[in-house]
Amino acid sequence: MPQYLSPGVYVEEVQTGARPIEGVGTAVAAFVGFAEQGPFHQPTLVANWNQYVQHFGGFIEGAYLAHAVYGYFANGGGSAYVVRVGGAAQTTEPVAPEPAALGGLRIAALPSAGADVTVEVADAEGENPPDDRFRLLVRQGDRVVETYDVSTRRNLKNYVVTHVTERSKLISVTEASGAALTRPDKQSVGLPAPVAPGPAKVDPQEYVGDPEARTGFGGLENVDEVTMVAVPDLMSAYQRGLIDLEGVKTVQQAAISHCERMGDRVAVLDAPPGLSPQRVRTWRMEEANHDSRYATLYYPWIKVFDPATGRNALVPPSGHVAGVWGRSDAERGVHKAPANEVIRGAVDLETALSKSEQDLLNPVGVNCLRSFPGRGIRIWGARTLSSDPAWRYLNVRRLFNFLEESILIGTQWVVFEPNDDRLWAGIRRNITAFLTEQWRQGALFGRTPAEAFYVKCDRDNNTPESIDLGQVVCEIGVAPVKPAEFVVFRLSQFSDNTSLVSE
Repeated sequence: MPQYLSPGVYVEEVQTGARPIEGVGTAVAAFVGFAEQGPFHQPTLVANWNQYVQHFGGFIEGAYLAHAVYGYFANGGGSAYVVRVGGAAQTTEPVAPEPAALGGLRIAALPSAGADVTVEVADAEGENPPDDRFRLLVRQGDRVVETYDVSTRRNLKNYVVTHVTERSKLISVTEASGAALTRPDKQSVGLPAPVAPGPAKVDPQEYVGDPEARTGFGGLENVDEVTMVAVPDLMSAYQRGLIDLEGVKTVQQAAISHCERMGDRVAVLDAPPGLSPQRVRTWRMEEANHDSRYATLYYPWIKVFDPATGRNALVPPSGHVAGVWGRSDAERGVHKAPANEVIRGAVDLETALSKSEQDLLNPVGVNCLRSFPGRGIRIWGARTLSSDPAWRYLNVRRLFNFLEESILIGTQWVVFEPNDDRLWAGIRRNITAFLTEQWRQGALFGRTPAEAFYVKCDRDNNTPESIDLGQVVCEIGVAPVKPAEFVVFRLSQFSDNTSLVSE
């Protein structure tokens, strides 16, 4: 207390006891994957796509981290932390596959060609063409993109080796050493795509990391702001043969364990590529049988434009989905299920799902992406991977994360305060004000605040024994809103039989 030693007027600032609790941020993602540059294992904050490019470079063919981060920001995500894993690439140039043999020719796809390149040998046009003449058709997917009328004679201007090599943007042609150059038989041959340079090494332990060394998931333990974790390049490692399905399960379980241990974030998992709906259900139930309220799984992959190849490419959806979570939080609030939302940047899906196929996947916690005529590609599921009905819905899990973290940070002033009725009343007042505001925003279920939540902090749960131990116990109960997942309209016929009154 201040001392007043002489007459006068004094003005003092006093604490009223009201200390508002502010809601914490809910849209900060962490991405673990492959990049062409930047620091390894160190969580690096990026606030937008340009900052990601400055730190980690651009798109890499065959890697998905850049696509995930780009999709995250494009869909409304906030800041993100990026953890680069995998050793430095042994080469910066794509590794050329073994050329295909056609007669005495060897034909290979160029590094810029990409996948789905096919070469077809057909007859030359005209009647009775010479034996050395033939037509070479280059297809990409189902379309013929290049056509060449060529010859096997070296002294002609349309000699197949020089004519095609000088003009083609997709293939190269050479003579096979030691083989006679003859007109190849009519046939169609697929050309393997060049393998993009990837990490020199990767194993599950590198993803798991070490909290003391601050690597992998362990490095994210020191970043309190993170609310969602995605590992898009886990599937890139699987496609490259650097990790098998058992390793995929191990890394996904490590991501889930990290989120459970931290208690304030949710793992956004991808299903492996190329699986049918029935196979995804089997994989989910028998192989990757995760059971956690801190994890979600999305299927199928989405098709987006890939600047690295100049064509559309399939990518795992986790980065785009995390961005939709952030957009939904900003527009509606964390209590709103992040579903029935358009995925920006998605032009197609790997698999077009029907309602009957989603009927197989939704009950086992696989959140489906669906394409609807006139409504775009949307997230059509909002479930966790938990078998506990209380934690079935994603928005309930994320709402509790938000409430717990907000109350934790907003009540730090309580520590070392006198543990008496005045302190308990202050705690009740501040938490009640915070939860009342959440109820007004529609986050809690009930017609009145009394139906939506309760806060108990008094002599009943703060006994003399707990006070002697230096403990303050506050019990809070909330009724979260659940999403309207199944909307049922019951229609029936009825007849209005008006009785006729005769006079």
